[in-house]
Amino acid sequence: MSAENATMNRPYRLRRTLVLATAVVLASSLATACGQDDGSGATTPAGADRTSAPGTDGTEGATGNGDTTPGEGGATAPTMPGMPNGPTMPSVPTMPGQGHRQIRTSVYFLHGEQVSPAPRTVAAPTTAAGALRALLAGPSKYEARNGRTTAIPSGTALRSIVVRRHVATIDLSGRYDDGGGSLSMQARLAQVVFTATRFPSIEKVRFELDGKPVTSFGGEGIVLNHPVGRADFEDLAPQILVESPLIGDSVRTPVRVWGSANTFEATFKLKITDAAGRTAADVYVTATSGTGTRGTFDVTIPYRATRSGAGTLTAYWNSLEDGHAVVEDTIPLTLQR
Repeated sequence: MSAENATMNRPYRLRRTLVLATAVVLASSLATACGQDDGSGATTPAGADRTSAPGTDGTEGATGNGDTTPGEGGATAPTMPGMPNGPTMPSVPTMPGQGHRQIRTSVYFLHGEQVSPAPRTVAAPTTAAGALRALLAGPSKYEARNGRTTAIPSGTALRSIVVRRHVATIDLSGRYDDGGGSLSMQARLAQVVFTATRFPSIEKVRFELDGKPVTSFGGEGIVLNHPVGRADFEDLAPQILVESPLIGDSVRTPVRVWGSANTFEATFKLKITDAAGRTAADVYVTATSGTGTRGTFDVTIPYRATRSGAGTLTAYWNSLEDGHAVVEDTIPLTLQR
C-alpha cells in the first residue's frame, strides 16, 4: 500500500489529534513572533513585563538622515509619554529578508523657542538610539524652510543609551555643552528629553558627557543631579503640543489630532486651512485638564478642503482680554480631499 493510502486509512481520532497538535504549534509560533518593541533598544516578548526589559547600549541602530519630505507616511500615534492609556503607534512591518522592523516615531526640534515634533523612521530593536541619532542630525531642508531649528551643536554624537526602570542614561559627546546661553542650554536638554520620552519605556533621562555623569550643565549651572522628564521643561513646551499629525504628513478627512495642552479651563481651538487659504475646519477642543496642569486630547476632525495640496493645522486659543487668537503652533500638512 502506498504512503498516501496508508495516511488516508488512519483512524479518525488519530488524524484529529494531529490536526489539534499542529494548531497548537502554529499558535505558539505566532505568539512568539508577536513581540513588542519597548523603545529602549530591546524587543520584549508579548505579555512580558516591560519594566524589566533589558536596556540597550545605544551603539547600534538606525541613524536618521534628516531627509523627511512632506507627505511621507501617515499620521500615527504612539503612546503618550507618561500616559499609559494613550493611543499606541503601530510599527511598520517588514517582509522576510528586508531587515529590521521599521518604527515611526518623532524627534523634537524647535519652532521659535519651543519644542516641536517631526517624524522619523527608525529600525527596531535600537529605536531610542536611532531616534536620538536622528535628532542630532538636525532638521531636514523642508523642516528648516518651515522654521524648525535645533539648539544642539553640530557634531554632537550619541555615545550610548541605557534604559533601566524607565530612566534612560544618555551619554553624549562633550560637544553637546559647547556655547550658548541659558535658553539654548535649556532647549537642547528639552530636545533630548522629549525625544527619548516619546517611547513608553522611558519616563525620565539622566545625562552623561563623555562617559561622566552630569550634575551641573553649561556655564549657567543648570542642575542635573537627578533624572529629568518633560515636566521639568514645561516652559519650553507650547501650551498646545500637537503630537500627531506631524509636519509634512499627508492626511485625509476626517483627520485624527492628538497631543497635550495646558490652557485656561483646558479649552482651545484647532483650525485647518486648505491650499486655497480657506478655513476647512475650526473646532473647539477640551483637554483632560488645564489651568496649570497639562492634560491630553485626542479628537477626530472632519474638514472640507476646496482642493488637495499644502495646508496648515493651527493650534490656538482666544485671549480673554480682547478675544484675539494666540497661536501656539502651526503644522504644515498635505491635505487630501
